[in-house]
Amino acid sequence: MSVTMQSSSSLDPAAGRDQIDVERALAEIRAGRPVSLRGDDPVLALSAEALDEGTVATLTALAGTGARLVLPAPRLRRLGLPERREAGAVALPAIDPARIEALALRLDGRIDAPVAPASPGDEAALALMALAQVLPAVVVVPGEAAPPGTLCVAAGAVARYPGRQAAALRPVSRAPVPLAGAPDSEFVVFRGGEGLRDQVAVVIGKPDLSGPVAVRLHSACLTGDLFDSLKCDCGDQLRGTAGWMAQHGGGIVLYLDQEGRGNGLANKIRAYDLQARGLDTYEADEALGFGLDQRRFDFAAAMLKALGVTAVRLVSNNPEKAASLEAAGLTVAETQRALGRVTPENIRYLTAKRDRAGHALDLDAFACIDV
Repeated sequence: MSVTMQSSSSLDPAAGRDQIDVERALAEIRAGRPVSLRGDDPVLALSAEALDEGTVATLTALAGTGARLVLPAPRLRRLGLPERREAGAVALPAIDPARIEALALRLDGRIDAPVAPASPGDEAALALMALAQVLPAVVVVPGEAAPPGTLCVAAGAVARYPGRQAAALRPVSRAPVPLAGAPDSEFVVFRGGEGLRDQVAVVIGKPDLSGPVAVRLHSACLTGDLFDSLKCDCGDQLRGTAGWMAQHGGGIVLYLDQEGRGNGLANKIRAYDLQARGLDTYEADEALGFGLDQRRFDFAAAMLKALGVTAVRLVSNNPEKAASLEAAGLTVAETQRALGRVTPENIRYLTAKRDRAGHALDLDAFACIDV
């Protein structure tokens, strides 16, 4: 099976500069340093996770009493604004880490001041936090003031980054990797698509590309795939689907680095902590400020096209995956369910996926992992 993909070198120089700036900005945010966002509404942005004695002093010196905490709509609803549908900003007369933690993270937090509409700079700052997979809460100082050496990036470059990453997706390595239950398998590694992460296409057997190919889009789940967590059915779906493909003419599993429905591993574990305190999987994500699902699958379609796939038989319970592939120009000839174990630990999770996200789950049928 050959792989074709337009090289990232075909990007124009301006686009390449934008991508480099955003990639550096993501590294700065994850390292706990502020980033300056240029544009019509310039701001200095720092992840709320990164507050410590030094950053508080630096931001206070720059902002005076003009700083604000920007929060997404789901978090604002959790804080007591049930009708809120847009991000908003809470004034920070003083940069108080305890108050910010209560507003950004704690279950018992409540709005304690008026919430202003998020500005374009605020929205760009939140988008940068999402790309960096940190908590979706950002301390913003308006204006162009910044500590010496602060990285600057155009706000528009942040908005353009995901689409350009998908367009720059390219294969970088491939090799046979025999799997238990699917010994005739090959791994094809792609770079790009989501942030700075690699994506993997696992080609099982010799699928016939002239017709619909069995395909699963599988988002990485460290706890389920590797450690066999009882809280989800992810590992069962992954291994069961690979084994089924090996026995039924082959197929392709796309292993996508989208931990925690795109929220990142740290936020997934935060959500697990909230689930242990009584919230379901979606309630926990919303309490942290996330929507139902942050994943994108346009780059998954690009991976399939690069492998020569034009039509798929999708092994998935998630209707959004089929819709995304069709929107990207692939034909979804049919879908079939991916089955996994029901355990006392995951029954609430599975029920929430069925009832809140429309997953095609008949829990009575989830007695084994054979798909």
